[in-house]
Amino acid sequence: MTPAHHDRLRAAGVEASSLDRATWTLVTDAMPDWWHDCGNALYLGDRAWLPDHVMASLALIPVRDVLIVVGGPMEWLSSLLVGGDAATIFLDRSCVLTAGELYCGAHSRIVLHGPLVATRSAVVDARNGGSIVADGDQLWAAGVYLATDDMHRLEDRRTGERINPFGAHIRLGRHVWLGRDTVVTGHVEIGEGSVVGMRSLVRGQKVPPFTVSVGTPARVVREDATWSHNDVP
Repeated sequence: MTPAHHDRLRAAGVEASSLDRATWTLVTDAMPDWWHDCGNALYLGDRAWLPDHVMASLALIPVRDVLIVVGGPMEWLSSLLVGGDAATIFLDRSCVLTAGELYCGAHSRIVLHGPLVATRSAVVDARNGGSIVADGDQLWAAGVYLATDDMHRLEDRRTGERINPFGAHIRLGRHVWLGRDTVVTGHVEIGEGSVVGMRSLVRGQKVPPFTVSVGTPARVVREDATWSHNDVP
């Protein structure tokens, strides 16, 4: 990996340990010539790969200066679409996105550290220069939806001012559990060790670490709590 790409990933929020513990190979023969000529780069870690239909989708939209780094096998990933120039995507090893869908727009960033398990149909959508960064040890139940923006402008009729998020930044701390059908959107910080309950909406909020939050919008219902992967008494 070139020093410039390494530095760009670090600036996007990738942990140094996630970069330094792997051997990265630049993919040179699976993409069309124009893709490389436009300064795009795809790196794969040891034993990492993307499904053929995902590889094909990366060449659907003419883009420049795109950086994609994949640390492990992504056999269950449904789609990975890049919607503009200078997008940055990092998928760490031990990321499992069963039927997952990722979209990264121009000048936007998706950084998912492992281990991360999204049990079914997670949607991760970063656009308008926004970012989604998740620290390791994530558990996302089915139907989780993370989006920096609403995809369409909502404005005040009198002033013309935009009133919904644009280019927002989402950060999930380590060891976060998102319940089934959770929606996370806008400028959001979810603290370490937290749980967000089923069908909750976290929008433009800071969720404190080691709390349980539920509802629409989500509110803290339990403090000084965390969760375990082990289902024991």
